[in-house]
Amino acid sequence: MAVWSLAEWAIVAAVALVLAASCTHFSIAYALHRQLLDQPGQRRSHQVPTPRGGGIGIVVGALFVIALFAAQSESSIRALALSVMAAVVVVGMVGWIDDHGGLRARTRLAAHCLAALVLLATPAVLIGLSDPITGRGALLMYTLAAVFPGLAIVWSINLHNFMDGIDGLLALQAMFVLGTLAWICLLTGYPGQAGCIGACAIAAGGFLPFNFPRARIFMGDVGSGVLGLLVAIAVLWQMATPGIALASGIVLCSAFVTDATCTLLSRMLRGRRWYSAHREHLYQWLVRCGFSHARVVALYMGWNLLIVLPAVYWMNRMARTGASIVDGPTTNRFGPAVAVYALACTVWWLGKRWCLRNVTTRSRHAAA
Repeated sequence: MAVWSLAEWAIVAAVALVLAASCTHFSIAYALHRQLLDQPGQRRSHQVPTPRGGGIGIVVGALFVIALFAAQSESSIRALALSVMAAVVVVGMVGWIDDHGGLRARTRLAAHCLAALVLLATPAVLIGLSDPITGRGALLMYTLAAVFPGLAIVWSINLHNFMDGIDGLLALQAMFVLGTLAWICLLTGYPGQAGCIGACAIAAGGFLPFNFPRARIFMGDVGSGVLGLLVAIAVLWQMATPGIALASGIVLCSAFVTDATCTLLSRMLRGRRWYSAHREHLYQWLVRCGFSHARVVALYMGWNLLIVLPAVYWMNRMARTGASIVDGPTTNRFGPAVAVYALACTVWWLGKRWCLRNVTTRSRHAAA
């Protein structure tokens, strides 16, 4: 089956954009009718009641893109694409239900684990069916090797949910990560992957005008969970693709991974109920210090453009030329990622210290 051209993928992306924007537009009236409103409060960063659930547009757009990618792929890739669609449906459905009334944390976590299992089980089945005798050992090895990707997928879903707290931040971050990965895939000779990942990034852009710079509707768990899933899939897909620097996707996600992980560890070390709602991420502290949502988003995008993008460009340039970055293959693969994350943790710590000195509403800061 022929691989689609860039022009054909551009048409797919345009349709996905229109679908996402249209669904988001209609979801505003739906949310108002059903009274699906996020009220201002101690643990919120907004000041007026705002509808939620607009991320359903992203889900519809992404499913459209992945379905067309499956249709033009060979059978083995089609099976993987269909498993991605199933995982998106699971995460999206749980988020949609949660946006309508709330689910227990353990129920959401179980659904996220199910989505990861659905996503990772298809390759295992293909390995076993390829040779029922010799495939048993490979199946066991794959199962063991899938533990880390499975945990990464579940963490990514929840991480992006944690970071969806101010206007435009999550949508722009997802567009940056997916768009950059699509560009890297295109430069390294994988137009099919590039088209699919890039079109999903464009689908996320269909939601953005309704949420930034002023939110008419929030993404909700239906959108944040699915974007976290799509980012995890794209990063894992990139890591398995020859010719691309292994840690590219990990570096691209550094802003969100650092803020969410450092905040979680900080709360755990201080004996807080780390699993409860709070306003202790760096982006939330910056808002509480008087920064507008747009200014905070600009700071995060500035990190992406000034630090992350040059680092990823350099990593992939070294990967294409076969040059050693420092001294040996391990350093060549992970040295730049370690450096970026060390800098990110330093910036997070310094930013948090600055906020603690300058915040005007430190009391009753939702230290649950």
